[in-house]
Amino acid sequence: MPIELLVTLVAVFISAALISGTIAARLLSRTAPELRRLRGRKGGGEAQDAGSVVAGATADRPVTPASLRKPRTRESSLPRRLAMVGWDTPAAATLYATAQVATPIAFGVAPVMVIGLQPGWLIGLVTATIGYMLPDMALSRKVAQYKRAIQNGLPDALDLLVVCVEAGSSLDQAILRTSQELEIALPPLAVELKMVSTEIRAGKPRLEAFQNFAKRTNLEDVHALVAMLIHTDRFGTSIGQALRIHADTLRTKRRQRAEERAGKIGVKLVFPLVLCMLPALYVVSLGPAIIRLSRALQLR
Repeated sequence: MPIELLVTLVAVFISAALISGTIAARLLSRTAPELRRLRGRKGGGEAQDAGSVVAGATADRPVTPASLRKPRTRESSLPRRLAMVGWDTPAAATLYATAQVATPIAFGVAPVMVIGLQPGWLIGLVTATIGYMLPDMALSRKVAQYKRAIQNGLPDALDLLVVCVEAGSSLDQAILRTSQELEIALPPLAVELKMVSTEIRAGKPRLEAFQNFAKRTNLEDVHALVAMLIHTDRFGTSIGQALRIHADTLRTKRRQRAEERAGKIGVKLVFPLVLCMLPALYVVSLGPAIIRLSRALQLR
């Protein structure tokens, strides 16, 4: 079989696998029952938020239709994702867009220059597609690492908050002190807590600042923390005791996530074992026998 035909078949197979996998993932994500339940709860959540605004209004701040209207300016997902990984400069979005344009061009031109236009155009098309997806994959990986660092460090941050609150500090002072103490050990969580403290000092209500923290990170543990703080503030319970119980709960969930990842190692090792180690083992063990058998058959 000519090498050009083999390379073309491999490129067609990889392209078909990528396209079919992407289409299947999009269809499954849209038709998932969990997403349908979340969409059904979205309307109720908006009504609940409006009710909380009405309940929290005072004589100094009367409820008006303008106060219930949602802000029209929404933060784009790309600047928010870039800010989460520390790329919060104005030129970060421009550099990201430039990378999305330059990477597929570089990845697409390189095979054509090495192999040639006739045999390499299909490979160039595949590599250009991979190059277009590469910046988004790198950014998604950095965002996932950022969220994982916040998720794993949240119990330790709550322990520091408990210590500060029980020492006599207010919750706002405890948040600021915790953000200062975590700058070296947990920089992502320290940045988020410092942003919460800055919003509170700028005049935002404390619960609104925590809700913005939950929206920025979009983590289940942070949403649970915000809900706990809302209930604690509403019913007047002890903030230190509530934070301690919630920290124990988050620590248990962190240990369960670690046990879950450890339990999946055996399944994940199957693929490198089958694809990398077993072929080499077959070559070493069966290779000499096959060579001797072929030579014996040739002599006959």
